[in-house]
Amino acid sequence: MIRIGVDVGGTNTDAVVMDGQKVVAGVKAATTQDVLTGVNNALKSVLAESGVAPAAVDVVMIGTTHFTNAVVQRRDLAQTAAVRLGLPATASLPPMVDWPEDLRDAIGNHRYLAHGGHEFDGRPISALDEDELRGIGADIKAKGVGSIAISSVFSPVNTEVEQQAGEILSAAVPDAHITLSSDIGRIGLLERENAAIMNACLRDLSAHVIAAFKSALADCGITSRFFLTQNDGTLMDAAFAERFPVLTFASGPTNSMRGAAFLSGVDEAIVVDIGGTTSDVGALHKGFPRPATVAVEVGGVRTNFRMPDVFSIGLGGGSLVVDQDGSVTVGPRSVGYRLTEEALCFGGETLTATDIVVAAGKADIGDRAKTSHLDADLVARTRTEVQRMLELSVERSRLSPEPLPVIVVGGGSILAGDKIGTLEVLKPAHYAVANAVGAAIAQVSGEIDRVYSLAKMGRSDALDDAKRQATDAAVSAGATPDSIEIVDVEDVPLAYLPGNATRVRVKAVGELRV
Repeated sequence: MIRIGVDVGGTNTDAVVMDGQKVVAGVKAATTQDVLTGVNNALKSVLAESGVAPAAVDVVMIGTTHFTNAVVQRRDLAQTAAVRLGLPATASLPPMVDWPEDLRDAIGNHRYLAHGGHEFDGRPISALDEDELRGIGADIKAKGVGSIAISSVFSPVNTEVEQQAGEILSAAVPDAHITLSSDIGRIGLLERENAAIMNACLRDLSAHVIAAFKSALADCGITSRFFLTQNDGTLMDAAFAERFPVLTFASGPTNSMRGAAFLSGVDEAIVVDIGGTTSDVGALHKGFPRPATVAVEVGGVRTNFRMPDVFSIGLGGGSLVVDQDGSVTVGPRSVGYRLTEEALCFGGETLTATDIVVAAGKADIGDRAKTSHLDADLVARTRTEVQRMLELSVERSRLSPEPLPVIVVGGGSILAGDKIGTLEVLKPAHYAVANAVGAAIAQVSGEIDRVYSLAKMGRSDALDDAKRQATDAAVSAGATPDSIEIVDVEDVPLAYLPGNATRVRVKAVGELRV
């Protein structure tokens, strides 16, 4: 099977062509301001380098930063109504209570509370009031709001009231985009609700972006199916991505980590992805990024949908180097995608981390003669500072003293030496385009996260039920049934709840069904 993987970063848009498990060609193209031009350039370049005809491509996988950037930059966000079912409970903390004011204002600050919701064991808090919801729907329609996020107390345990509310509001506000929190988030009302609201406000943008990707592929002569990568390292088709754009958040670092595991053949390691602007650091477990166990902030908003436990530092190939009063700082400011125009080794006038590596003779990039005037002491001190930053980042990702290898990938990998601290550094073949490789090899997943009462069923039965539901979800998402593997099982007793309650989370993955 011929696959193309594309990953859009802040500095470069990377693309690879893979034939089965073999990387045929990999290219880097500068990310453009409109992003899609960069995708087009990368696709055309990698097809030319590989010699593969567009008609021979079976599937395309794309990782994108569009939706994360939209939230962070507060742009292209739709007016959104947040409807919560839970009265008389939860009234003291209305929807979006913990949001930054500017983001709340950007989507209109439309908040509604209604009756409904359940206790953890499925008992109703209050009955759903259909007339109440129709009144809310009429107000939303009168305001011209086109996106609605519906959340309910403990809806992952019982999704019924959210679904009923969705049907009522859909009838009251025709053509509105409806997002149910139980489709996205986990147990925990505010964070799950936040994720749903964030998804809803991106629905207009997602329709535009998906259409643009289709246009870019058609312009290159590619007529195959295409998928977007999710933030757990797996795939969703274009229609699903249009409904759930929030699931692409942090897909870039995830793709890099999956690509690092594939290219190195190592499933347990620390991965450092050094780009042009930032370095993303995280841990691999069974070939997948270790998931975050706490709420993750996106654009200043706490969310609890699946996210990798990855953090970023302002260190990349384009990072600015400043020597002031004998103290060297590297980053966080960067020339980004303008590296080939502004760095000294490319004839520019800005001292970057790449220039330091070139001057030290550790990389053959640009014209080394243009860095020959750099003071040897400055070069040495800068390399020491880079090494210190990498060591601190790697130590932060370690959970045990075991000497895990460090896999370094990304275009800025030239900044890393042969060791980071006492840990061995691996730089696999095609390391510069590991993120695109990670997109190309992505599998399909299904995940379940719910609370079981072990007073009603045994622990073994609860785990089996969760595994079955996760497997069914993976098959529904497009996985081949006989390829599915359970890669993560977690059960946590909830001592503060009655009935011997236990929270169970299971993730299943499988190969894409062609």
